[in-house]
Amino acid sequence: MGGHDEREQTLNQLLVEMDGFDSNRGVIIMAATNRPETLDPALLRPGRFDRTVVVDRPDLPGREAILKVHTRNVKLDDDVDLRHVASLTPGCAGAELANIVNESALLAARRSRNAVAMADFNEAVERGAIGLERKSRVMSPDEKLRVAYHEGGHALVACALPNTSPVHKVTIIPRGVGALGYVLQRPEDDRHMKTKGELESEIKVCLGGTLAEEMIYNEIATGAVMDLNQANRIASRMVKMFGMSRLGRVFYQEEGGSPFLGMHNPFEAQREFSEETAREIDLEVRKIIDDALIEVRKILADRRPALEALAKLLMEKETVDGKDLRAIIEAHTPGPKLVPASDAIVSLERPKEEGEEKEMRESKLP
Repeated sequence: MGGHDEREQTLNQLLVEMDGFDSNRGVIIMAATNRPETLDPALLRPGRFDRTVVVDRPDLPGREAILKVHTRNVKLDDDVDLRHVASLTPGCAGAELANIVNESALLAARRSRNAVAMADFNEAVERGAIGLERKSRVMSPDEKLRVAYHEGGHALVACALPNTSPVHKVTIIPRGVGALGYVLQRPEDDRHMKTKGELESEIKVCLGGTLAEEMIYNEIATGAVMDLNQANRIASRMVKMFGMSRLGRVFYQEEGGSPFLGMHNPFEAQREFSEETAREIDLEVRKIIDDALIEVRKILADRRPALEALAKLLMEKETVDGKDLRAIIEAHTPGPKLVPASDAIVSLERPKEEGEEKEMRESKLP
């Protein structure tokens, strides 16, 4: 990372000490790091640290097992489902899960409960992901209504599109430093890759809030900064890293340093494509965003009654769960209602001609 004498001397001494061991003496050298991208290649050559064991974040069964360990000495209510808690915490490491259990126990104690309930776990998960509730932050009715439309736009677009995670909760209660409201989405299972359609759906969900404001107020506010940032980051990675544009299957990501475990040193990044290619990349990113804007505007225009009903309910209750959200969408969805499967089967039968039923009965007589 540059000419740092102490770092170089330490590295050289470590290499000398490792080369001094005889391979026949049964000495094994182990080391751990959370910054593998900064390791010197000399440490990783055969004969030194030549075997890498990646300790990744736990999957769904792993998170459930970790939660069982941390809740051994915690009294749980009958409604607690650790499998469900594990499904709400994708990407969490063991320390984060331990903190969720501890936070849920503290919440139960503050509420004078004798056991930790599922509501305590849900609150602890949201605190870890977004931050503390800030009910002391007073918003004017107009600003609160704008936030309700904004979050309602996110939720409706998420429910209208395929390849999106289910919506568990919509709220206009401020949390953390800058969140005036939020939509809580949790995947049903662990995912290790995403398709082009899934990434496009994520972009559209990000744009749903600001376009809902545009539709209702004919102007937008400054609350969509993080949404726009996230949407543009996804679109940029689709073009530069994943080959999901008309530019083809070319990797345009800026390189830097020696790769290790698929990562690069961000401090030595440099662009390896021309100015003309950079301009085409910018145009492709804009095209992805513009195409998403067109579709999201249509989705919200078709579901405006549901958006207004959801905003009204958020103004009354401040928080709407997934069940109530689906009820609002179903009540305000135009077109015929879905019929049960048994009724649908009956409706597909051919109407019998006059006299045909009598003939069928007579044909069955002995």
